[in-house]
Amino acid sequence: MVIQGVLLDLSGVLYIGNQALPGAIAALGRLRRSGLPIRFITNTTRTPQSQILMQLSQMGLAVEPKELFTAPAAVRDVLLAGGLRPWLLVHPNLEVEFQDLDQSDPNAVVIGDAGEGFDYRRMNQAFRLLMEGAEFIAMGNNRYFQEADGLSLDIGPFVTALEYASGRQAQVLGKPAPGFFHQAVASMGLEPEQVMMVGDDVQADVVGAMDAGLRATLVKTGKYRPGDELGLKHTPAWLEDDFVSLVDHLLKEMS
Repeated sequence: MVIQGVLLDLSGVLYIGNQALPGAIAALGRLRRSGLPIRFITNTTRTPQSQILMQLSQMGLAVEPKELFTAPAAVRDVLLAGGLRPWLLVHPNLEVEFQDLDQSDPNAVVIGDAGEGFDYRRMNQAFRLLMEGAEFIAMGNNRYFQEADGLSLDIGPFVTALEYASGRQAQVLGKPAPGFFHQAVASMGLEPEQVMMVGDDVQADVVGAMDAGLRATLVKTGKYRPGDELGLKHTPAWLEDDFVSLVDHLLKEMS
């Protein structure tokens, strides 16, 4: 089936740190001119959506608010729909996304990438709330991500620790949750099988997308490490050197 829409991960695919990857700006321009609808889907949980958009613009990667799907926004929707009062284990930069919600007498533990905030006191407080019956909501379960100075632990190891200690399973609302992919796909008016997901995380981006019925590409940038593609040997995913080569491949398929 011909690809009719594209989902793009951000960090590791289009940029690392605060620097666009070589050729990414021009390749994104070529992809836009092809007419394919594009959505940007990210588990980044250290930065509010408004700041993500500003940072992308500063790097030369212009993205419209309606094109950006973030895990914190998905969590916020669930909290509002369920009337839940969150206790936040998130990065201080992200607290603004939830500042208008009732956080008194919390009945939900919400965990994002808290960075240095993942200390014993806060992890133990989350554990106690879970043991008292609070809902458990996670903005993803990625193992690690690529920063400018190297790999860093992501949210997944901390989610797993709390799951193990409490015996509770987190509701994951970022990648690789199928509903997160489907929300972005539906915004383009397409079906999952018509859409290509492009990411640098073999599990959350690629396997997660294919489990949700999408097609997928693993790029060898960002957190990619040699051998990651071994997890794809039984799946029909594309493997590309970078975003530029992915765009070349897609446009060739369309011609």
